[in-house]
Amino acid sequence: MRLWKPNVTVAAIVERDGRFLLVEEETEGGLRFNQPAGHLEQGESLVDATAREALEETAHSFVPRFLVGVYQWPRPDNDVTYLRFAFGGDVVGFDPARSLDEGIVRAVWMDLDEVRATRARHRSPLILQCCEDYLAGRQYPLDLIRHYDS
Repeated sequence: MRLWKPNVTVAAIVERDGRFLLVEEETEGGLRFNQPAGHLEQGESLVDATAREALEETAHSFVPRFLVGVYQWPRPDNDVTYLRFAFGGDVVGFDPARSLDEGIVRAVWMDLDEVRATRARHRSPLILQCCEDYLAGRQYPLDLIRHYDS
């Protein structure tokens, strides 16, 4: 019997002047849009993982300030379920000389209408949902999440 477990991911919901920071990335299904996001690594806190992923994928230094939401998405085309923790916060720097993660084509700023218009190219339905939840004012304190070092 195979042990089932969800894939824990984090996402940075970065908004500035009505525009959201997304990445365009190469996937098995072609070029897709996503928030700066990725998998939680062993020993890493969710907050630290979010800051790391944002920097690696966009060259923007991101400081998570609040939790936007927790999302469970069973991907319909395979046997994977994602458990996504999405954080809002602030960009505190940008390094234009930094190389982006392998597979990331570019970082791009989009307003909500552009995010909606590119829905067919989203990596998951969570991209638009996270933007809408952010704009709806969903903000939960970071101390809601407890990280214990071993």
